[in-house]
Amino acid sequence: MGIVAGLDSSPDFTRIVVCDTDTGAVLRQGYAPHPVESPAGGGRPSDVDPQAWLLSLGEAAGGGLLEGVQAIGVSAQQNAVVPLDAQGNTVRPAMVGGDKRTQVAAADLVDALGGREAWAQAVGCVPQAAQPVTKLRWMARTEPENAQRTAILLQAHDWLVWQLLGRPVRRTTDRGGASGTGYWSAATGGYRPDLVELALGHQVMLPEVIGPADAAGTTPEGLLISVGTGETMAAAFGLGIGLGDAVVSLGASGSVMAVHPEALVDGSGMITALADATGMHLPVVTTLNAVRTLRGAAELLGLPDLESLSDLAMKSTPGSHGLVLLPYLEGERTPNLPHTAGTLAGLRRESMKAEHLARAAFEGMLCGLADALDVLRGRGVDVRRVFLLGQAAELPAVQAAAPMLFGTQVVVPQPADYAAIGAARQAAWALGASQGTLDVRNPPVWQGAVAQVLEPGDELAVGQAVRQQFVAMREQTHPGAL
Repeated sequence: MGIVAGLDSSPDFTRIVVCDTDTGAVLRQGYAPHPVESPAGGGRPSDVDPQAWLLSLGEAAGGGLLEGVQAIGVSAQQNAVVPLDAQGNTVRPAMVGGDKRTQVAAADLVDALGGREAWAQAVGCVPQAAQPVTKLRWMARTEPENAQRTAILLQAHDWLVWQLLGRPVRRTTDRGGASGTGYWSAATGGYRPDLVELALGHQVMLPEVIGPADAAGTTPEGLLISVGTGETMAAAFGLGIGLGDAVVSLGASGSVMAVHPEALVDGSGMITALADATGMHLPVVTTLNAVRTLRGAAELLGLPDLESLSDLAMKSTPGSHGLVLLPYLEGERTPNLPHTAGTLAGLRRESMKAEHLARAAFEGMLCGLADALDVLRGRGVDVRRVFLLGQAAELPAVQAAAPMLFGTQVVVPQPADYAAIGAARQAAWALGASQGTLDVRNPPVWQGAVAQVLEPGDELAVGQAVRQQFVAMREQTHPGAL
C-alpha cells in the first residue's frame, strides 16, 4: 500500500517514524526537542505554549522525511489541556503534566461530586492532580478570567491533528485520549458535560469522539490524518498487545495496564478505566514507587548506579534471606496508603548484608507491581504474559526475579519508539479503511516488537513463596489495605 508516518509529541521532544504500511518496518526516523526553556530550579514547566510542539514537529520532519507518505497518525502526551476561545485561539499556555498546585483542586472535585466512588461510577477514574478535569477546576479558582474565556477544550493530540488539518470547524478526538480527561466515560462511551461545568463553571465545546479506524480528515495536499491518541494507548498499539497481555512500566513510579473487553468500574479508585486505540479497554493500576525504590537503595548502599545495585542483588538469593521491603517510600496509591512510609522487616544478623538489602529492593518493587497486577486479575482480567518496559527492565536482577514473582511469561521488548510506531499503525489502519482494503474492526497486522522472552520455569514455586512473604508482611503492617 505504501508508507505512513507516526509522530509522537512527548513532554520533551517529537519523534517521527516512517513505516512500511504492510509490515510496519521502520524506514526513516526524525527527532527534535521541544524549544522550551526549563523553569528555574529544573523540572518540567507546567505551562507550555503549544506552538512549541508545532516547531518541534516541523524540525523533526525536516530533510524530506515525510516525502511519499500517504497518511499520518499523531500520538501525544496525555493530560495536557489546551483551552481555546471561541475563535480557536489559545486562552493561556497549555497545562501539562501534574504538579502540586492542582492537588487541592483534585481533592476539591472529589468532595464536590460526593467522593471517590461517585467519580469511579461516573467516569471510571478518581481525579488526580495531572488530569484535565482537575486543571479546569484549578483554572476556575485561580484564573477566573481565563476560565470564563475558555469556549473549546482540546488535548495535545487533538490540537496537533487540528493544526495539521488547517484548523477546520470540526474538531475530533479518540476514545483513548477522551478516557483520560475525567469528563468522558469509557463505560458509556459518552461525555459528562456536567463534570466540565462542575470543574470550570460553565459548558464548553468538546471534540467529537470518532472511531479507532476513522480519519480526522485530509490536508489540502491530500494527506490523510488519522484520529490520533494518547501516548499510553499508542505505545500499547505499537507493541501489539492484545487480550491476555499486560504491560508493566518501570518509571520512578510504576503502572500496570492490560487489554480487556469491557470498562472496569472500581469504587476504590485503584483502577483507572481507560479506553485503548482499538475499540477495547485498557484498565490501569498505578504505584507511586517503582524505580525510585531502586535509586533509594543504591544511595543507601553508596552505589553509583542501578547496574551496580543489580550486580550486588544477584549475589543474594530469592527471598533475600528473609528481608522484606514494603517500598511505600512516597506513600502509595496501590494499596491506597497516601501518608505511609516504607518498611524494612526481617532483620536478623545473617540477613544484614548489603547484597540482601539490594535483592530486597528489587523484590519489594516487583512485589508492589505484582500487587497491582493482582488488582486487575481480581476483576477478571486475563494475564498470560507481561510486557516489561523501562530502562530498569534491562537489569539482570529485574529479569531474574520478574517471571517468578509475576507468575507468568515476561517479555522485554527492545527499546524502540513504540508510541510513534503505534501512531503510524493507526495511520495505516485509517488509510486502509478509507481505501476499502482493511476492516474497520481489525487493525493491520504488523510484525511484533523484537523482544527477549523470559519464563518462570522451575522457579515459579520459589517466586510464590517470596510473594507470600511480602503479602504476609503487608497484611501485618497494613491490615486490609488491599
